[in-house]
Amino acid sequence: MKDGFIKVAACSPKIKLGDPKHNADLVIDAIKRAAAEGVTLIAFPELCLSGYTMGDLFQHELLLDCVEKELLRIKREVQKLHIIAIVGAPVRCSGELLNCAAVISPDSSIAFVAKQHLPNYGEFYEARQFTPIKPWTNAAESHGIGEIGTLMPVGSVFAVEDIPNFLFGVEVCEDLWVVEAPSNLISLNGALFIVNCSASDELIGKADYRRSLVAVQSAKTSSAYLYVSAGEGESTSDLVFSGHSMCFENGSLLCENKPFDEPGKLMITEIDLGKLLYERRRSTSFTVNIDYSNVYALNCGYEMRETEDGYFNTIPELLPETKLTRNFDRNPFVPKDSHEINARANDILMIQAMGLKRRMEHIGAKTVVLGISGGLDSSLAILVCAKACDLMGADRKMIYAITMPCFGTTARTKNNAIELCEALGVTCKTVDITASVRQHFKDIGHDEENHNVVYENAQARIRTLILMDEANATNGMVIGTGDMSELALGWATYNGDHMSMYAVNAGVPKTLLKYLVRYYADTCGDERVKEVLYGILDTPISPELLPPDASGNIAQITEDLVGPYELHDFFLYYVLRWGYPPKKLFRVAREAFKGSEYSPEVILKWLKNFYKRFFTQQFKRNCLPDGPKVGSVCLSPRGDWRMPSDASYRIWMDEIEEIKPISIIE
Repeated sequence: MKDGFIKVAACSPKIKLGDPKHNADLVIDAIKRAAAEGVTLIAFPELCLSGYTMGDLFQHELLLDCVEKELLRIKREVQKLHIIAIVGAPVRCSGELLNCAAVISPDSSIAFVAKQHLPNYGEFYEARQFTPIKPWTNAAESHGIGEIGTLMPVGSVFAVEDIPNFLFGVEVCEDLWVVEAPSNLISLNGALFIVNCSASDELIGKADYRRSLVAVQSAKTSSAYLYVSAGEGESTSDLVFSGHSMCFENGSLLCENKPFDEPGKLMITEIDLGKLLYERRRSTSFTVNIDYSNVYALNCGYEMRETEDGYFNTIPELLPETKLTRNFDRNPFVPKDSHEINARANDILMIQAMGLKRRMEHIGAKTVVLGISGGLDSSLAILVCAKACDLMGADRKMIYAITMPCFGTTARTKNNAIELCEALGVTCKTVDITASVRQHFKDIGHDEENHNVVYENAQARIRTLILMDEANATNGMVIGTGDMSELALGWATYNGDHMSMYAVNAGVPKTLLKYLVRYYADTCGDERVKEVLYGILDTPISPELLPPDASGNIAQITEDLVGPYELHDFFLYYVLRWGYPPKKLFRVAREAFKGSEYSPEVILKWLKNFYKRFFTQQFKRNCLPDGPKVGSVCLSPRGDWRMPSDASYRIWMDEIEEIKPISIIE
């Protein structure tokens, strides 16, 4: 329950039709197993205490009496644990029979959420036995259900008082499938988490459709959505139920018990309430309008104290730390599936090329000019230029690729650059800037033996000067090659490689860039281009601004200086996309990189470096040239990220300093 993570579970037990006591035994067993795993909320299928396929037996008083008795028994067991259980059951209310989800918590009476939309088509005939809930909205009109609990109005939200920000709502099966799903209203009333107790029979293709439906509802409501369906034990006279269960968070799948998985198996994951809150804050079109008359308070039994301002808050140190089992991808910018990587790579290259094509056509550029170093960034940029020319039906000779060797250039990278230009059929020029840089050093009185920032940046600025002059001479435009990871860290020479007339790689992080180059190599159909690109992919990342070693090898490795891009891209994604604070970011980074070469101490070291560079280098990002956005994270000052250049990073660094050495011992 720390850092906004709440552990939740779903279980589809192998029930016995018409045997509520047996089914309650299974529910209680699952609740105890879930509580032992630190689960805060567990959900069960629709009508699981009786069975969904009971037909006209639902009308029998003996069955309904037994269901109510077992609900109270489950309540007594829940009272012993810090857990909330949501159980499907048929319930009598005011002379009607309702299909309900019973919300059972330790310190509150049972709250019943009734199904609003009853399917009465095809294989479904619920309207024969049940009555849909009346769509009243005032909680003051809530109906009592005997002595066992209260029927909640449509749109009700449950607020767990002793767990910060834990607001959830419930809908039942068909409610998800209709045009105006109750979860729309529930989320607009403030719920961050939706539970659906369902009994969806299995048909060919239905699992994929069901999965898509839950994903879309989770995404459009900016919520986590836990779906649990009936499985073994239901009647198979005409239908088969598979126990399909899943949990999505803001449209992304966290976990799933696939159809016909082991009955009674707990599906456990953690939802990130902080992440969902951040998404809603930044999405101004999502307007929460909480009707407090529809908010029902629950409590998990954790100790609370009154504060000076009269509010009651949970004692933080008494809340258990949620053990994380969910996956945090080490490379969040890179799709996991190879097919998806290829599809994504194709889309990104097309976005980049179409952006460049539009700009070239708009200004009437006769050429595009870029520096080619033999590294990954400039290689991707020239590939984008080639694709843009192909889309325009233009000769690739209009691409002027200029290699500008100086003190740090190695034969390996220079040869890579020239071979790539020749393989692509572009215009290639070599301009050795060594003499120009030495003259510049002489002009400003700089000692060439002093390999400081002046020594390095003078080379970058002279290269930019040459590119700009070449573009002027050929009525062209300079194409920037720097990527988004470099922009985040400020790893660019101000008014050097920092500047261009269109920056095609500005939206591409370093960890994704190599996949784009590899995709182009594998799909271009040119063996020579492929061979050269694979050679470039094997070359260490370096600005090559310092002389090579005695053997002629690259002496300046970027990741030795600023840190591993794999870590920095991870930090960048969670800071910009989800607003993670340092402690939470460090925690999930430890999980993601567990067992890797990055120890907790190494992660912490580069986390400090990331925040310092990210804050102090904003002045470079505030005057970036135009460039296409390709993903959900972007650093354009005109688009996704607006930040003052002189913002203090003290509170972020203060929180990092609170991460003590003992907390990073594995």
